[in-house]
Amino acid sequence: MMIAELIDGRDFRDRLLALGVRLPEDACPETCARMARLKAREVGLPGLAALVRELMDKQEVLLPSVHQAIQAHLLGLDDNGESRAAGKGSA
Repeated sequence: MMIAELIDGRDFRDRLLALGVRLPEDACPETCARMARLKAREVGLPGLAALVRELMDKQEVLLPSVHQAIQAHLLGLDDNGESRAAGKGSA
């Protein structure tokens, strides 16, 4: 039986810290995702889109709180915090 290591809130926070997002030590996944989105929109956040893709490719080991935070705040954003679907099909 293979045991996979789950990606929890601390892992998610550590990955965002590595990208340069300043986060409170006790930040929950929701707060981490919101702050990452804000930083990306303000100054850009190289590597954010790749991190989101990587984590979403590992959905089976993401804790639900991390998965929900990514879906709510980061999914579909580029490294500048803009929606990759912006302008497509909008009036």
